[in-house]
Amino acid sequence: QVQLVESGGGLVQPGGSLRLSCEASGSFFSINAMGWYRQAPGKERELVATITWSGSTNYADPVKGRFTISRDNPKNTVYLQMNSLKPEDTALYYCKSFVATYAGARDYWGKGTLVTVSS
Repeated sequence: QVQLVESGGGLVQPGGSLRLSCEASGSFFSINAMGWYRQAPGKERELVATITWSGSTNYADPVKGRFTISRDNPKNTVYLQMNSLKPEDTALYYCKSFVATYAGARDYWGKGTLVTVSS
């Protein structure tokens, strides 16, 4: 069984910063792409950023230049450094990873960590 656990969310003022972490645990062979998604109240879940095993990254336009995704492969962990936060960044942030196990390879999701940007 594979588990993804996010941490680092919280309440921050506009212009502030937060760093999210997501650690994968369980029994698996490898983790390929890892990424962060978010869902604001009343809206659909959307892509924030992704990163491959080798470090290639992709960002959604609204976060380019403000957010940075990175990963630590030996620790099976992906990070999201969020700077210059805006009220519209308020959302539940989810981690997703494409994981290979004995049963095959598929996407796994965490349960999310809440980020609230407000003064």
